[in-house]
Amino acid sequence: MSAEEDLRAWLRQHGAETVEHPGGTLYAHLSRVHDRLGALGLGVDVQLAGLAHAVYGTDGFDLVLLDPADHDTLRDLIGAPAQRLVYLYGACDRDRTWRRLADTGEVWNRFTDTVESLDPDVLRSFADLTVVNELDVVEQDPAVAARHGDSFRSLFASWARIASAQVIADAGRTLSIVIS
Repeated sequence: MSAEEDLRAWLRQHGAETVEHPGGTLYAHLSRVHDRLGALGLGVDVQLAGLAHAVYGTDGFDLVLLDPADHDTLRDLIGAPAQRLVYLYGACDRDRTWRRLADTGEVWNRFTDTVESLDPDVLRSFADLTVVNELDVVEQDPAVAARHGDSFRSLFASWARIASAQVIADAGRTLSIVIS
């Protein structure tokens, strides 16, 4: 089996298909994020991270399918680069990270209360995953779009210099952002 197939089986075994999430279940959301990252031409590691991005829980979704300390389990399924991105995504303290990310390249870790500077490739992958995740949630839940749409428009426009061009273009289409 492939890493994607193994991960999908693992997610189902750990109940992702039974957890409610905008647009159906957590599993459906993770699958949409994975598929969208692939459709945008992003690499396999980013796609696998998209499929697993919430396994450690996130700052916006508290459910934990795997304790962050048990990272070897996920690394064995999807490889070290994808697992690292999943960890960064789950660990991100959004309030202390998002607004400053394009200027600092730093992610505040809510698990350890430390900050980490990301190299440009990891920063781009992190931004891409974050944008695509939020685009899916906004599309699936009109209340989220109404509540956070303006904030996402501003944030993602500011991330145009760190995210992939195709991801920013997708955000522009989805959220009607004008990127200059």
